[in-house]
Formats: sequence, C-alpha cells, structure tokens
Amino acid sequence: MVSQTRLNDAFGELIYAVAIADGIIQEKEKETLKEFLEKHPWGKEVQWSFDYELKKGNALMDTFEKALDTLKENGPHKDYNHLVEILEAVAGASDGFQRKEGQIISTLHKSLRAHFLEYMDLHKLLV
Repeated sequence: MVSQTRLNDAFGELIYAVAIADGIIQEKEKETLKEFLEKHPWGKEVQWSFDYELKKGNALMDTFEKALDTLKENGPHKDYNHLVEILEAVAGASDGFQRKEGQIISTLHKSLRAHFLEYMDLHKLLV
C-alpha cells in the first residue's frame, strides 16, 4: 500500500489528465473540481497535485500512466469511487463529456479492473 500522500498526488494527476484530454482546461472544469474537492478530507492535497500538473504542463499520457501505476501499486481503495465521480463531473463540466475525456476514464476503469482481477487470480494460486 502506498502512502496517502502518493495516492492524493495520483488523484490530482488523473483529474489533470481527464481535464486536459480535450486540449485545454476550461474554467468550468476548475470550478467543478474545486466544488467536489471541498467535500473531501483529502481535497486540498488533490487540488495541490492538480495545480502542480497544470503549472508544469506535463504530458497527458506520462501523467496518466504514472498515476495509474500508483493506483495499481496501492490496490483497491474506498476512495476510488469518489475519484471516478470527480473525473466524470470534470469531464462533463464544460461543453459536455468529450470523447477523449471518456477514453481516459474508460482506460482507467479497464486497466484497474484487469490488474486487480489478475492480482486476485494470482493470490488464489498462492494460497
């Protein structure tokens, strides 16, 4: 299990990846993100991570893959459902849900599902 700090960073990175997927982060996306993060105890740390990625202008896929690796390393977590809610809200905040934003979210779902199922199968073999 990774530290909560690394997990918070990964959440911010994934939100950044979804927000930038259509080429630009809209003000409405930032406002929506802020509204969602105010509701969570880890919101300030996730916001910091998102802002850092935005300031640096990091590449979408590099950011996404780094964050995905952190989630895989961490394993299942109760806050992943909240993360998906935020990702979907940010994606739909400005000009509706764009195809590229949806692809990032879909790839996240598929990758985590495949990884965790593989992990569970391997664990069954070792027990």
